[in-house]
Amino acid sequence: MTRRKNDRIRILLGEFQRMKKPIRSRLAEFAAVPSSEYFYELGYCLLTPQSSALHAGRAIETLRKEDFLGREFDASMILRRKDSYIRFHNTKARRLQRAKENLGTIVATLGTGMRDEALREWLVRNVDGLGWKEASHFLRNIGYRNLAILDRHILKNLKKQNVIRRYPESLTKKQYLAIELKFRRFAGQCGLTIDELDLFFWSAETGQILK
Repeated sequence: MTRRKNDRIRILLGEFQRMKKPIRSRLAEFAAVPSSEYFYELGYCLLTPQSSALHAGRAIETLRKEDFLGREFDASMILRRKDSYIRFHNTKARRLQRAKENLGTIVATLGTGMRDEALREWLVRNVDGLGWKEASHFLRNIGYRNLAILDRHILKNLKKQNVIRRYPESLTKKQYLAIELKFRRFAGQCGLTIDELDLFFWSAETGQILK
C-alpha cells in the first residue's frame, strides 16, 4: 500500500470515528427489522430511484398509515402528493401493487437460507423495479450485510478515494460486481465493512444517516 493511500485511509478513519456510534446503531436497527415490515422496506427501495430518499420515506409512512398492505387502493394517489412526490408515480404504484401480490413468495425466498449474493440476484430477476442497487439496498435495510449499494454518493466517494478511476454513467451486472469487489477490498484495508463505509459516505455527503 502506498504512503499516499495510507494517508488517505488514516484521514478517512479519523473522520469515521466521529460517526462510528450512530452508524453502528443504525446497522443494528436494520438487523432488528421484523419480517412484518419487509414489504414497506421493499417499497421504500422501489420508490427511491430518481426520487429523493426523504420523499420516498414520507410516501412509505403514509402508505403504512393507510394500511396499503391490508387494503386495496391506488398507491399513486399518495405518490403524487406534493410533500412526498415520487417521479413516475403511476409506474411505481403498479410496481408496489405487484410486490404486494408477490409478497408471500418474496418472504418465503428470504427464509430459505440462500446466500446473500444469490438472494440479491433472485430479487433482481423476480421483483419488477429492483436493479442491483435497489436489491442490495433492500437486503441491507433488513439486516443483510456486505452488499454494495452503488448510488451516486458512494460512487463519487469511491472515485475520491481512488478505488475506481472514473464515475460510471451506468452499470452493467459485470461492472456492478467488479466495483463491489473493489469496494469490499478497500473497506477491508480500512478495517471496516462495506455497510459501515456506505453509511459514512452517505452521511458525509448528505449530513444524515438515512435508510
